[in-house]
Amino acid sequence: MRKGRALRDVYGEALKKYGAQNENVVVLDADVSSSTKSSIFAEAFPERFFNVGIAEANMVHMAAGLATTGKIPFVNTFAVFLTSIGLIGARAFGSYSQLNLKLMGGYGGLSDAFDGPSHHSLEDVAIMRALPHFQVFVASDEVLTDWLVKNAIETEGPMYIRLSRDSTLNLYEPGTEFQTGKGMIVREGSDATIIACGVMVGQAVLAAEELAQDGISVRVVDMFTIKPIDRELIIESAEQTGVIISAEEHNIYGGLGGAVAEVLAASGVKAIQKFVGVQDVHAESGPYDELLQRYGLGVDSVVQAVKEALAQKRG
Repeated sequence: MRKGRALRDVYGEALKKYGAQNENVVVLDADVSSSTKSSIFAEAFPERFFNVGIAEANMVHMAAGLATTGKIPFVNTFAVFLTSIGLIGARAFGSYSQLNLKLMGGYGGLSDAFDGPSHHSLEDVAIMRALPHFQVFVASDEVLTDWLVKNAIETEGPMYIRLSRDSTLNLYEPGTEFQTGKGMIVREGSDATIIACGVMVGQAVLAAEELAQDGISVRVVDMFTIKPIDRELIIESAEQTGVIISAEEHNIYGGLGGAVAEVLAASGVKAIQKFVGVQDVHAESGPYDELLQRYGLGVDSVVQAVKEALAQKRG
């Protein structure tokens, strides 16, 4: 597999492409459009673009007003600020009022690598999946990112989509069909299952390839649809392999791993689960790949988690 384009670039181009097909699409940004790449839409449709300045809370409130008139507002800023400063509007107007807000969390996880702990977003999925009526997605490659924009326009209701600043491994061929509430099996396996999202799907695939050299067969699931989550696929994977590794660029509490654990606990299926994620700390600044490695998100961390779970299963 090879790395594709930066997901922020893919997002900006998709927003322009699908926005051209639907005049109700409007875009708001909190003075970081050159970073989120909503600037690509702004250049094409300046009359439908609103730079609100560094005022994230007001931006979500403005988007709510636009939604009441039939517009489809895409709300853009760094994920950490959208799900903190913008949270009161998301809760009141997206969750409670169920307005058609599309909250686009750019620079998710550690991908804003050099701007410090204040800009890392390691709790956003936990926050947004706790809000009633919100759908929550995490983009894992460029084909999926394009679909997520198209799907957001076509789907009525509040939605949070986490995007990365960086590039990821290409996982899907153009034209791949996705479905809300249904994860994608990107690699089959019988000994263990890695359920991942975002950049960690590519890390999981690389880990599975390394484990295959040791005779270990690993299924890799892209659980890009965090809410609603694919309960059937999680239970099926647990029943068939008996080992579940959740892998996410997020705190181990409250995100994908927690959502998977909730499904397993409610189902009664007996399976061992290990959690690959940031271990409840704030991260430092540095090169992105080095941060992934330092905070337990490298391929070797995924490999180790699988081997530990298999040893526990045999024991």
